[in-house]
Amino acid sequence: MDVAYPRCGGLDVHKDTVVACVLTSTDAGAPAKAVRTFGTTSAQLRALGDWLAERAVTHVAMESTGVYWQPVWNVLDGRFALLLANAAHVKAIPRRKTDVGDAEWLAELLRHGLVRGSFVPDRAQRERRELTRHRAELVTARTAAVNRLHKTLEGTNLKLGSVVTDLMGKSGRAILAALLAGDTDPARLADLAEGRLRAKRAQLAEALVGELTAHHRLLLGQHLAHVDFLDAQIVQVEAALAAHLAPDADLVARLDTIPGVGTRTAEVLVAEVGAEVERFASADHLTSWAGVCPGQDQSAGKRRSGRTRKGNKALRTALVEAAQAAGRTKDTALGRRYRRLKERLGAKKAAVAIARHILEIAYHLIKEGTAYREPAPARGPLARRGDHRRHVQALETLGYHVTLHPTAA
Repeated sequence: MDVAYPRCGGLDVHKDTVVACVLTSTDAGAPAKAVRTFGTTSAQLRALGDWLAERAVTHVAMESTGVYWQPVWNVLDGRFALLLANAAHVKAIPRRKTDVGDAEWLAELLRHGLVRGSFVPDRAQRERRELTRHRAELVTARTAAVNRLHKTLEGTNLKLGSVVTDLMGKSGRAILAALLAGDTDPARLADLAEGRLRAKRAQLAEALVGELTAHHRLLLGQHLAHVDFLDAQIVQVEAALAAHLAPDADLVARLDTIPGVGTRTAEVLVAEVGAEVERFASADHLTSWAGVCPGQDQSAGKRRSGRTRKGNKALRTALVEAAQAAGRTKDTALGRRYRRLKERLGAKKAAVAIARHILEIAYHLIKEGTAYREPAPARGPLARRGDHRRHVQALETLGYHVTLHPTAA
């Protein structure tokens, strides 16, 4: 087998240790091998870089296990051509497994050009990713805190959540503050409602009859304080993210024109994919990387499975949420397509299909520098036959016998 990189190294990365194996070609044919174990502190990783440089290593491959590769990448980036390999793609043949064996196997694969590197963005984009992913975690934590507040209220027989849609709204917070202050009069509490909720004061008064004890007040106060803390954290993260995305504010605005895609989803798209898509050969490559296209599992001429791969979890989650939002739109091509697919495939598969379509649209908007334009509804022969069938069925339901006679062109 041809040698692609005559001086290369493989790194088996763990939390506290890095096992490095260097293979260098010799005139005798068999490569010379050197193995050494280093720690993962900054000083040890710099020593690893010096050790690799002493052996004139040009390419280094490591497995993408967890997040332990990141410190190694930060220290070695710029000194060597780095490849981050998917651990599942470089899994060795069955054998007696050791850390040294893993490093040797990775170096051997790299030596012959059999390692395909994962996409690792630059530091600025990695920071954007961390901010958008951290914001998603904070939003999830806030939702959990609000759900715990609902649970505590149910334990007090206060059915406030059955009347007030948003407990964290202005009216809900005012009523909760009064309850924590010791006011238990249902009429006075219901009179704190504002806006359209004032029309439901009678229902509110009935729902606010319960058994609120000091124990419940303690829990409610804790939950509200946690929600307020998370709200403040989200505001700070969004401010930092806005500063990071300021150079690409126009791109975020253009992606926001896609039906179902809001500002947050547009920010996730820019953070995960980047402001340039040249690294992806086509929109199909991008959807495959994101994990929103059908998988391939074919043998003996039969397709056995079309399950999607894992892909980029953060991007896929945002795209599916955007697809579900697009499915609720009325006069958009994405909404019509979602409802058509939903009837045949079900809601979940339809959402993934629309998520793929949204990502394809985003790819072209980023590449071409344009904004989204809503396509005109296509009325082909199939759509016209569907119109005929629906109208005939409607008339037959009313008791008519219908015969269609086409007019002259």
